[in-house]
Amino acid sequence: MEPDGGGGGAVGVQIKQNRRLPDFLQSVNLKYVKLGYHYLISNLLALCIIPLIIVISIEVSQMNMDDLRQLWIHLQFNLVSIIICSAILVFGLTVYITKSPRPVYLVDFSCYRGPDDLKAPSEKFMKHSQLTGDFDESSLEFQRKILERSGLGEETYVPEAMHNIPPKPTIAAARQEAEQVMYGALDNLFNNTHVNPKDIGILVVNCSLFNPTPSLSAMIVNKYRLRGNIKSFNLGGMGCSAGVIAVDFAKDLLQLNRNTYAVVVSTENITQNWLTIGSEPKYRLVHVVRTHKGADDKAFRCVYQEQDDQGKVGVSLSKELMAIAGGALKTNITTLGPLVLPISEQLLFFSTLLIKKFFKADVKPYIPDFKLAFDHFCIHAGGRAVIDELEKNMQLLPVHVEASRMTLHRFGNTSSSSIWYELAYIEAKGRMRKGNRVWQIAFGSGFKCNSAVWQAMRNVKPSRNGPWEDCIHIYPVKLIS
Repeated sequence: MEPDGGGGGAVGVQIKQNRRLPDFLQSVNLKYVKLGYHYLISNLLALCIIPLIIVISIEVSQMNMDDLRQLWIHLQFNLVSIIICSAILVFGLTVYITKSPRPVYLVDFSCYRGPDDLKAPSEKFMKHSQLTGDFDESSLEFQRKILERSGLGEETYVPEAMHNIPPKPTIAAARQEAEQVMYGALDNLFNNTHVNPKDIGILVVNCSLFNPTPSLSAMIVNKYRLRGNIKSFNLGGMGCSAGVIAVDFAKDLLQLNRNTYAVVVSTENITQNWLTIGSEPKYRLVHVVRTHKGADDKAFRCVYQEQDDQGKVGVSLSKELMAIAGGALKTNITTLGPLVLPISEQLLFFSTLLIKKFFKADVKPYIPDFKLAFDHFCIHAGGRAVIDELEKNMQLLPVHVEASRMTLHRFGNTSSSSIWYELAYIEAKGRMRKGNRVWQIAFGSGFKCNSAVWQAMRNVKPSRNGPWEDCIHIYPVKLIS
C-alpha cells in the first residue's frame, strides 16, 4: 500500500514491506468456503418455497373446469384439513415476512472535489517538504521515489493547512477541513435529491484518524439542524475499509428503524468523502461480507499509529502487510464466492478443493472467474501495487481496474471514500446498466478486508456536480510503467 495521496503535516509513514500480494488463490481454507455456503443456506426456506410455488402453478394451469369442480367437492368434505393447512400456510408466510430482511437501496451519493487552489502537484509537494526543514536528504529522496511509483497524478489535493510553510496541523485547521469536505458533499447531495434534512433518521460517520469532541456527526447535526431523535454514530480508527463497515451498520439500523432515510459519511482528514441518501434508488445492496483478522497480533499491528524516537506521531506499515492483506482477501473472497458465483463455477471450484482435501491429490485449486459474477470492480485505491496485484491474482482485465487506477491518479488515496470515487467514475463513463453488479472491496487497519455487492436498479447516469464532471473526457490516461 502507498501513503495517502494527501499526506503531510503531523502524520508520518514508515514503510518497510514487500510490495507483492501472495498468490492467495492457490491455497484455500475449507472453513471459509463453508462460511459462504452457510450464508447461502440461511435462505433455504426461500429456495424451497419457490420451486413448490412453481410446481403448484404448473399443476393448476393444466386443470380444466371438471377437475376444479371435483376439487371443490373434495374440499367441502375436508373442512378440518383445509383449516389446518390454511393456518400453517398463514403462519409460515407471517414468519417468513417478519423474519426476512427488507431490501436496502443506495439512492445517490456525492463525492467532494476540492478547489483548484488546493491542488498539490509533485514538484510543489516536494518543494514544500524541503522548505519545512523536517526531512533530511534521504527522506526527501524516499518521498520522491514514492511519488514516482504511486500512480498519483498532478491534480491531487492537500488541505489548506498543508499548503502553509511551515504546515499548521492544528485541531482548528482539521475541523475547518472536515467542515469543508463534509458540508460540501452534503450540500451537493441534498440539492440533487431534494430531501429535507429533517427527514433523516440515521447518521453514520466514519473517519479513522480525526475524531474530535464534539464529534463529526454532532457537527453535521448542528449544521443542518437535524431532528432531536436522530440515531447518530461515529466509527473511528477502522482504516480504509470503514466505508463498507458503515454501510453494513446503516443496513442493520434500517432493518430496525424502517421507513426512514440513512446518511453515511465516509471521510478521512486530508482526504475527501462520500455519502448516500434519496428517494429513487440507483442500486440495491445485495451482500456485505466482512473479514476481521484482529485476533492475530501480526495482523493487528501491521498498520499501527505510534510515535517515533523524536515523538512525532506516524503510521507504521509492517513489512508483512502485503502477506496479511492477501490472507484477509483470501478469506473474504472465499466466503463471498458461494453467494455470488454461478453454480458452474462453484462446482468446479468445490470439486477440485475436495479432491485436494480428501484424496491428497496434487492438483491446483480451480480459480473461480469472478468476472462471471460482477460487471464492475471498485478496488480500494490504496496504492498502485495493491491494484496491480489484485489485477494479476484475480485475472482481471485492464478495464476492470481502470476506475481504481484513474481514481488514484486524479484524487490520490482517499481512504475509505475511494471506492465511491471509483463508482462515480464508472457512472461518468456511462457503463452502469440496469442489472449490472458491482463489487466494492477495501482493506483497513486492524486488519480488515470488507466487500459490498450492489446491483444497478436502472441505467445509471452520473449525479450533477460529480467529481469527474469536467474531466471524464480525458480519462483513462496512460500511466508510466
